[in-house]
Order: sequence, then structure tokens, then C-alpha cells
Amino acid sequence: MSPRLPYPTIKLGDDGWWHAYVTVGTKPNGRADQRHVRRKTKDAAVARIDELLAQRRTGAVTKSGRAPTVQSWMETYLTDVAPRRCNPDTIYDYRSKCRNWIYPHLGKTRLDRLKPEQLDAMYLAMEREGKASSHALKVHRIMTRALEVALRRGLVGRNVAKLIDAPSAKSPKMAFLTEAEALQVLATTTEMRNSARWTVALALGLRQGEALGLRWAHVDLKTGQVEIPKQLRRRIYEHGCEGTCGRKRGADCPKRSKGGLVLIDPKGKSERTIPIPTPLATKLKRHRKEQRVEKEAAAEWWQDGDYVFAQTDGRPLDPRQDYQAWVDLLAAAGVKKVRLHDARHTAATLMVAQGVDLQVVKVILGHTDIRTTQGYAKVVDELTREATDRMGTLLMSDEGPDVADGDDDDEADEA
Repeated sequence: MSPRLPYPTIKLGDDGWWHAYVTVGTKPNGRADQRHVRRKTKDAAVARIDELLAQRRTGAVTKSGRAPTVQSWMETYLTDVAPRRCNPDTIYDYRSKCRNWIYPHLGKTRLDRLKPEQLDAMYLAMEREGKASSHALKVHRIMTRALEVALRRGLVGRNVAKLIDAPSAKSPKMAFLTEAEALQVLATTTEMRNSARWTVALALGLRQGEALGLRWAHVDLKTGQVEIPKQLRRRIYEHGCEGTCGRKRGADCPKRSKGGLVLIDPKGKSERTIPIPTPLATKLKRHRKEQRVEKEAAAEWWQDGDYVFAQTDGRPLDPRQDYQAWVDLLAAAGVKKVRLHDARHTAATLMVAQGVDLQVVKVILGHTDIRTTQGYAKVVDELTREATDRMGTLLMSDEGPDVADGDDDDEADEA
């Protein structure tokens, strides 16, 4: 056991400040790593000494020198760290939340002086301004991850985001089409162009980007399998001039970053291969023949991106137009309006209701956690319970009020 070091001496200097030197470890060259504490009051000096000693005991000693502000570190994190894990759309969303919430509330605070109460105050401000709890939770997750990286790099001695309760966010009620409604939607697509687009959505539960990014090279109609290696997303243009061009929108910047429709890795990096039901394979074969006719008609105007679902000139479908087509389809089918992503929920609930094993459903949908898939099983259980309750009410509505108490009456007679 190493000898316990004496408590550092605190002295009042000629400059009117209190000074102390704290040994927090050893430098790579073997010399003692001492930190100079300089505070206006003795109590402040003691507080800083105790903080450094606590860091020494836990082995989480921050780097020497002045720590960056929260805003400075978040900019470093979003520029140099997060892009290795997140796609550009996610980074854009993170920057938006930083500009709107983190920087105004915490930006000027030194990273190593950030307090848990400051995070609590920011989340409370978001709540008072009517922001959804899920919005505050996302901001909390951004801060937690950024501070965790700062902790690993010795910029802070603790991750204060982990010292408070995360904002609670209620899970939105899952919406989906019933089996009858799904069949009605598919019946309505019979004479529509790209009708197989909606069969794929309701049969395989692909995310919109996965369906629009699907290419024929990844579809094997002989073996009945489809690979999902990419998804099509609209990437937002960002400034490439570091904000010096004076234009508000990144799309108007002369040095704007690459944007528009791009192929990126699927969500959660859930690249996967899934089976195609025989009826869907037949529909896709017919769809490919129809697309070849369009290619011949377009002639030199055809832009061959090998997309399964494309515009009449071969270009990929725009996600916004695709969503509007879904809205129009639901209206034409005469069923309730649900989000396009709810077609994925519909596929999942129908698979579970048909008895497909949850592990199989997990693979088809590309979930990283089985608990997400189990959520659909709970929905199906609730629907089953509602159905049996309605049936019970229908069958027993004329039995009279004493039927439910029959067993108790029998027990009383026996007594």
C-alpha cells in the first residue's frame, strides 16, 4: 500500500489569492504530477483540493490545463467523434438540439464545472416551453454520451449526466392496420404503378429508406431471398464555409456539403438477408417486367441505378413523394390514416399474430434487441384479450347478473 500523502498546505499569497499544490499522480517522465490551486477564498481552495484528491483516489484525474467550455467540447464531439458512429442526418439533429438548448443553457460553463442541477434546470425549461418528454430525453442522451467521451479522455472527473434521473418519455401508442385493412390496401394497389412497393412494406416490414434503397442486385427471386445492405435517405445540405458565406441555409452555401438522396447503412447497421414469401416473389417478378417496359420507353433518358422501386426514368423514388403516395393510398382504400412507418408495425403484428417465432420476426425486422420485438407480442396479446372480452360480453349479455357469482353460490349451498 502506498503511503498516504499529507493534506496539501494552503497559503495566502501576496496577490491576495489562496494557493496550494496538489499531487495527483505521476507524469510519464516519472515526475510528480502537481496541480496548482489558486482561489479567491480559502473555502474555494479547499473545495478544489478535495475535488482533486477525490479524482486521485478514483483514478479519474482530469488533464492539466484549462478545461473547455461545454459548447467548445460539444463542437469537438460533433465534428471529430460522433461522425464515426452516427450518420449525417443524426449529426444534423444533434447540432440543432445543441443550438436550441444545450448552448443557450450550458454553453459557457466550463466542462469540469458542470453541475447535475444545471441539467435538471435545462430539462425543466424544456418542459415549461411545451417540449415533448421524448425531446428532453434525446438531449439527455446526447449530453450523456458526449460527457462519457470527455470522461474517458480525462477532461472531466465524472459524468454528471449519470448522476440525475433521465427525463421520462412515454412510449407512443403503437398504430397499425388490421388484417382486413391491410388486405383492403393491397387490393387497392392492384392497378397502381409500383404496387409491389406496398406489398413489400406490409409483408416484410422494411423501413421506408430500406425499401427505397433496395436494388435488383440484392433480390434473388430464384432462391427467394433479399439482402438489405443500404437505405436511401435525404441528406441535408450543410455549410462548408464554417458560416462565413452569410447565407442562412446550408443548401445555398457555395461550399455546401454533399446532400440530396444518398445510400447509407441501415439503421442500427442492421444489414440482413431475409426470405421472400412465394406470393411476393411472384409479384416482384411481374413488377420487374413492368419496369423493363418503362426502361425501353424511356430509352436514353433512363438513369440506371438498379433500383427496385424507381421513377419512370429510373431515378430513385423521393421519400416525400413516397410518403404522399402512402397517404393517397390509404384514402383510396378507405381505411384509417396511419404513418408510413406504421406499415412496419402492421407487418410485425401480423407476423406475430400468425405465430411466427419472435426470433424470426427480430431477424426480418432488423431489431438489435429482442425486447423491441416482444413489444409486438404484447400488442397482439392485448388485441386477443379485447377480442375475447367482446366475445364474452356478446355471449353472456343475456345470462343475468348472478351468472358471474355462480361458484360463490355453490360454495354457500355446500356450507
